Amino acid sequence: MGTDFKSGLNERVAHIEDTLKAFLPAENGYAKTVIEAMNYSLLAGGKRLRPMMMLEAYRLFAGTEADEQVVKPFMTAMEMIHTYSLVHDDLPAMDNDEYRRGRKTTHAVYGAGMATLAGDGLLNLAYETAVAGAIKGKELSSYDGDNKNRYLAALEILTTKAGIYGMVGGQCADICAENATGIPEDEMKDTLHYIDENKTGALIEASLMVGAVLGGASASQVRMMEQVGSNVGIAFQIQDDILDITSTAEVLGKPIGSDEKNGKSTYVSLYGMDNAKAKVKELSDEAVDILDNLGFKDSFLHELFQYLIYREK
Repeated sequence: MGTDFKSGLNERVAHIEDTLKAFLPAENGYAKTVIEAMNYSLLAGGKRLRPMMMLEAYRLFAGTEADEQVVKPFMTAMEMIHTYSLVHDDLPAMDNDEYRRGRKTTHAVYGAGMATLAGDGLLNLAYETAVAGAIKGKELSSYDGDNKNRYLAALEILTTKAGIYGMVGGQCADICAENATGIPEDEMKDTLHYIDENKTGALIEASLMVGAVLGGASASQVRMMEQVGSNVGIAFQIQDDILDITSTAEVLGKPIGSDEKNGKSTYVSLYGMDNAKAKVKELSDEAVDILDNLGFKDSFLHELFQYLIYREK
């Protein structure tokens, strides 16, 4: 990746950080502690990939009509949903991780009870933020999907992909599959695909789809973006599984070997390292081809997907 891409990436991360800060709740009143824990969690750094993908998809479809005030509440909501899932993932009852991105996890600082509430608060605040954006946003063109109102269509995607038919469903299957024994390999592979598609893929799909819907895309274009998100999400998770074995805690900013420690089946454990690496490339190439067919060949989004394949943390 060239320096132009890296500087573009850094600029976008900084832009998203500023956007998030503008929506943060004030740390006062009787709920002060939970709000502090929520803000601590949200501002813990990270790649900000989901709001970035949403913004880029929005810009591509909106073109000269782009008005970021339309998409900013949804970008913020997406990062709040992603953050809540990490806060809950790190809890003692789940993955029991003490560090994330090189600093103490929320439960390690605020305790498990307050961290649980912080996750709950972030999920609810995500919906409050997106709904407020939909109410206050400028009028958009009619959508040719099931829901003619683009804001409502975007809200439906956001909420569905975050729930039992998306990320939460994937997390459920992930927990059920831990230390599972005696399951036929084909069934385990199907389960793993469902987990990767939903636990990781659903929010990436939603990010691209919401950006496209708000930007003026047609329903068929939104379906294409959903497929792009599915491919990128699964490839991203496989790369995560690879790094959990090949990287170091210093580079990743979190403990390595946690998949093996927690008895998790991964793409690497079921297919082998070489096949895992080949699958990342295959899925990523297919996603890029779809993007090219949409006419976005030289877009930042195109480069971002390439960057994700070769990331080291």
